[in-house]
Amino acid sequence: MGPSVTLTQAPPAPATSRRRPRRAPRRGTLVAWAFLAPALLLFLYFKFIPMATGLVMSFQEIRYLDSTWVGLDNYRTILTDEAFTAAIRHSVVLALGTTAGSLVLGLVLALLIEGPARYLWFVRTAAFLPVVTTMAVVAEVWRIMYHPGDTGMVNSILGWFGADPQPFLASEHSSLLSIMGMSVWRGTPYDMMIFLAGLVGVDRTLYEAAAVDGATTWKRLRHITLPALRPVFWILFTLAAIRGLRVFVEVYVLTNGGPNGSSEVLMTLVYKLGFQKGELGVASAGGILLFLATLLLTVLVQVMRRRQAA
Repeated sequence: MGPSVTLTQAPPAPATSRRRPRRAPRRGTLVAWAFLAPALLLFLYFKFIPMATGLVMSFQEIRYLDSTWVGLDNYRTILTDEAFTAAIRHSVVLALGTTAGSLVLGLVLALLIEGPARYLWFVRTAAFLPVVTTMAVVAEVWRIMYHPGDTGMVNSILGWFGADPQPFLASEHSSLLSIMGMSVWRGTPYDMMIFLAGLVGVDRTLYEAAAVDGATTWKRLRHITLPALRPVFWILFTLAAIRGLRVFVEVYVLTNGGPNGSSEVLMTLVYKLGFQKGELGVASAGGILLFLATLLLTVLVQVMRRRQAA
């Protein structure tokens, strides 16, 4: 008989130890919050706490030593006082005019200078300069340009065409329109750059196919360009409308609400009541109403945009 062979059984494989899930995602979240914490603390101290304080003050009559709870009396004052209703009406008119003017002119300028030509970068930069200039500086320059005499820059240009000098900011009938013109001039370049960014995403083959089919320039603009820019329109409409409702610096520098309150807007009236007359409760209620108006506008625009997208 041959030598006996002993069969040795292979040792069992070591059992895999169950490892705990890594905590890398949780650690990354903590690191992100740690970086955000300084900015959030600044926002909390300089924005959210003042907003909460202003909300409480809007229900009170603020005095030097104490305050009295008056409920909704401050809001009733705003909604029934003639000065407030006129300021709200001026704010809405200014917001509508500024929004419509800046959107139309911004789209026209974007269509005119849209393209890959080398010289266009200079034109875009020059057109965008009003946006990066401080609002107070822009308003002061326009105040000088609007000088009602013959030596005013705008009146001098009108004189070339045989027109009489206009009072502009000095007239109750033209002060708000003059502010609107300056606001449109400053808001148009911003809208133009957003439109240019939107035009980049338009499929060029659609233009070529439309040209082969014999479509005119107007039909290509109407059926290709404008539908493609619909999301851009919604964004710009929201931003421009909020910018128009919250206008303050240009009105304060150009007219300070005059003459005779013809250009008074809600922001300037709230400023005068709060910091000049000491009626902090009514001023806080006006600020809360303005915040609610901008919030409502934003929500309505988003709802309309989603309905059209669906």
